[in-house]
Amino acid sequence: MISPVKIWRNQKKIASLVGKTGKIVAFTLIRVPPADFSNQAPYPVVVIELTDGKRITAQLVDWDESNLKMGQKVQTIIRKIFETGDGVIPYGIKAKPL
Repeated sequence: MISPVKIWRNQKKIASLVGKTGKIVAFTLIRVPPADFSNQAPYPVVVIELTDGKRITAQLVDWDESNLKMGQKVQTIIRKIFETGDGVIPYGIKAKPL
């Protein structure tokens, strides 16, 4: 079980990253995911260099094969990370292609 307190504490970090833009500098396609993410496979995980120079790692959503390339412009968004089964729904930063 994920602690609701941990989720609450993470919200400031998440809020500071929403709506940022950047470009993909590295990526991989996860075909055999951990148990909590098995319903999302295959899914890409990307390293994004934001316009302020900071780099973050995030799952890429709303994608197709043409979006998996170096230099692809992306924007950070908030999406559900996974379902815990106990009623707590953790949200976090993901990226979508522009």
